[in-house]
Amino acid sequence: MSGGTGRMPADGDGTGAGIRPASGVLSVDAMGGDLGPEAVVAGLARAIRHTPAMRFIVHGDSAVLSALIAKRRGLSDHVTIRHADGVVRMDDKPSQIVRQGKDSSMWSAVESVRTGEADVCVSCGNTGALMAVSMIRLRKLPGVQRPAIAVLWPSRSAGGFNVMLDVGADIRADPDDLLQYALMGSSYARNGLGLERPRIGLLNVGTEETKGRAELKEASDLIEANAGAAGFSYVGFIEGGDIPGDTADVIVTDGFTGNVALKTGEGTARFVRDMLGEAFSATPLSKIAALLAMGSLKRLSKRIDPRRVNGGVFLGLNGTVVKSHGSADETGVAAALDLAWNLSRSGFSERLKSRIASATRAKETQE
Repeated sequence: MSGGTGRMPADGDGTGAGIRPASGVLSVDAMGGDLGPEAVVAGLARAIRHTPAMRFIVHGDSAVLSALIAKRRGLSDHVTIRHADGVVRMDDKPSQIVRQGKDSSMWSAVESVRTGEADVCVSCGNTGALMAVSMIRLRKLPGVQRPAIAVLWPSRSAGGFNVMLDVGADIRADPDDLLQYALMGSSYARNGLGLERPRIGLLNVGTEETKGRAELKEASDLIEANAGAAGFSYVGFIEGGDIPGDTADVIVTDGFTGNVALKTGEGTARFVRDMLGEAFSATPLSKIAALLAMGSLKRLSKRIDPRRVNGGVFLGLNGTVVKSHGSADETGVAAALDLAWNLSRSGFSERLKSRIASATRAKETQE
C-alpha cells in the first residue's frame, strides 16, 4: 500500500468542523503515462482488489478504455469513463498545454476535482503540465505563494515513511515559502500517516546553527516560532543522511534540492537491488546462498522498491492532485491510487485549507 500505512487518523488536523464529506471518487488520467492506458487500467484493477469501495472517473479515449476495462472482471462496476481526445505527452511544454490542452485527458481529470465530482486527481503524466493545469483550474489556496510537491520516503520512523517537500514544484523557496511547506507537510503527515504531532526538520548542509545560507536561518526561526500554534515539533536543521532516518517526520527543503535528493534516492535503491541480484547470481555457491536468504532478500527488495511509495502530492491548491511516476507499472499506479484514496477519506484537502487559513490569519494579526 502506498503512502503506505493504511491507517486513517481519527481526527486529522483537528479542524473537522465544516469538512466536506468525501465522495470516495478518484479522477484518473488514463493516457499520460509512459506505459499507456494498459498499465493504468491494470492498476485500477489491482487497487479495487485491495479496496473494493473505490470508485473512479477515468479520462481518455473511451473506445480504448472500454476495451481494456472489459477485460478486467468486475472493474466496469467501479468505473465511469469520460472521453477526452487529447493526450499530454512527456515532452509537451506546460505553457502549450495551458493554451491548447483543454481537450486532453489530464485537463479533464483535474476538472473533475474542480467541479466536485471527484475528491482527488491521479495522473502519470508530464509533471510540469500537470502542475500548470492544476494551478490554472484549481487555483492556489489563499496565503500560499508557491505550491509544493510532497513525497513519502521509506525511513526508520515508526510508520516506515517520512514526508519530504518540495521535490520539484518550484526550484526557489524563500523563508516564508519554507514555513508554508512546514505547515503543509505537517498537515499531510497528520492525514496521510496518522501522526498527531509531526516532527519537522529543515534540510541544510549541517545541523549546526551557524551553517547554511542566511535565508535558511531565517526560515528556521520562522518555523520554530510557529511550531506551537501549528501543532508540530521543530527539530531544527537536519542533513541529507537524516532523510530516511528517525530524526524528523517531515523534511522541508526547496524544490531543486528536494528533486535532486529524490532522484538520487530512487537511483540508489535501484542500484542496490541490481547489485544484490548480480552478487547472488555470480557463482553456484552464491546462488545457494541466495536461496537460503530468499525471505530476507524479498523483504529488503520490497522495502526499497520505489513503486511502493509512488505518488507525489501537490500541496497548496484548492483540491488534491497525486502525481504518479510517468513510468509507473500496475503496482505503481495502484500505490498512487491507494494514497489518493487515503487522502480522500481523511478530507485532507479541506483540512489543509483550514490549516493554511488559520496560519495566514495568525500572521496577519502579528503584522
